[in-house]
Amino acid sequence: MSISNRLNKHFVAATAAVAVAGVANAAVVYSGIVNLTIPANVDGLYMNVETGATGTSGTGTAGWDINPYGTTSLALYAATGTGYMRAAGTTSTSRTNIGNNAVVGASAFFYGSSNAIIGTSVGQWAFNSTGTIGFKFLAADGLTHYGWARIAIGASLASRTLVDYAFESTAGASITTLPAPGAIALLGLAGLVARRRRA
Repeated sequence: MSISNRLNKHFVAATAAVAVAGVANAAVVYSGIVNLTIPANVDGLYMNVETGATGTSGTGTAGWDINPYGTTSLALYAATGTGYMRAAGTTSTSRTNIGNNAVVGASAFFYGSSNAIIGTSVGQWAFNSTGTIGFKFLAADGLTHYGWARIAIGASLASRTLVDYAFESTAGASITTLPAPGAIALLGLAGLVARRRRA
């Protein structure tokens, strides 16, 4: 079988798999590429996942859910009712890089706060690359929702950007991380997700 035929089969299978997932998670809200700098300080970036509001303090960001921060590390702080997912198959709360095609939902292991560790083991991060965190949060409806955020790390842990994120607007429904930014558009499946409206 030629390489071209194998690639075509791969993309057909990937499209079918994402299409099925899209039907099951029809209420996914995707941010689009946002490229928000995570300041290298003790406050970092506060974000209300549902509204998209961001700020440099918890008191200045109403209803914030996630807070990546740190001067020389990438720490993850959680609001009440919020937590970060541990990478599947690991037992350390610092294994926060859950990778591609991971299911974020009630069956995953969540904890309050953590940090990113550079290394080559499952759930660890790498310099000059992008990883994905999974999280749960309390939405405006007072119920637990699940989401993911992609973070790019530069040549040091002090150089980082929140690239994009998505969450499931249906309370309690799981969400699957995507393989790469723009994967939805590349597969022609942009109609399967809703864009988040700015508040």
